[in-house]
Amino acid sequence: MAHPIHQANENSPYGDLTREQFYEKHQILHQHSCMINKQNMKIWTQSWCPYPSATPRLRGIVAMIHGYASESSWLFELTAVAIAKTGFLVCALDLQGHGYSDGCPGYIPDIYVIVDDCIQFFDAVRGCNPTLQAFLYGESLGGAIAILACLKQASTWNGLILCGAMCGVSKKIKAMWPLEKLLPLAALIAPHYRFRITTSPGSKSYKEDWKRKLVSKSPNRARLISSMPPVATALEFFRVCKIIQRDCHELEVPMLVVHGGHDEVCDPGSAGNVFKNASSTDKSFKIFEGMWHMLIGEPNEGVENVFQTIVSWIGERADKAG
Repeated sequence: MAHPIHQANENSPYGDLTREQFYEKHQILHQHSCMINKQNMKIWTQSWCPYPSATPRLRGIVAMIHGYASESSWLFELTAVAIAKTGFLVCALDLQGHGYSDGCPGYIPDIYVIVDDCIQFFDAVRGCNPTLQAFLYGESLGGAIAILACLKQASTWNGLILCGAMCGVSKKIKAMWPLEKLLPLAALIAPHYRFRITTSPGSKSYKEDWKRKLVSKSPNRARLISSMPPVATALEFFRVCKIIQRDCHELEVPMLVVHGGHDEVCDPGSAGNVFKNASSTDKSFKIFEGMWHMLIGEPNEGVENVFQTIVSWIGERADKAG
């Protein structure tokens, strides 16, 4: 089953179709709503599932978390639709300060507030479908959030999929010394100041130029101003990576880690370290040599290799449990 990214163009993820025509073509039921979180903020939520006529019995739930400067719609939702077409109920939310959710653009001074939003929404979805196996999928920063959610909910999830997960920041985009050492002071004095790193993560994320153009044309892209995070967010990213490296041995959930071998945003070696130290007895690690940070940004053949690896892994475990 081909990934829908192959039908997109640089102007729209739906190609020449409207969003509604796109869903109809792929026989997908789509719903969206707003959740009120613990801070009384509106958080945009979505779900996708196959038409009952196409899939009378769902195979499980896949809860997805997008990365920094991304959103649950636009390019990210193509993977959600792709997974839903294989027989799963897929759900996702826009992180605070991203997409259609409330919050200061790109401002994440405390990652656990974001983790709690994810747990609140995903618990609600699982509560409405208590008999289904539930898998947690995270890309980039979303991968780090997924790890922290699994650490807080030790026995909740039936599988964890990490795609280019932020387990460590690549040295190639880190701030030059001594800027990194000054981050705590900068975050205290001017937390919203945009952190100038050596290279823009956006330019190192998508290998195909037309996909970078497509990402830039999202209706919500202007909210983030740039892919450069505020200093408080950058400081939190470094703290999150340290927490993950410290506590990853507590992970016992079945785990699939996929990562681009030429990822210059999130360090592949750090992801490998999380895989190695996790206590999971069912775990798989696959490096896709030559691929960049966002694996959906690769040419068609590369995208298919990654996608088939993911859906096969999820499907095998869901069907076995079922």
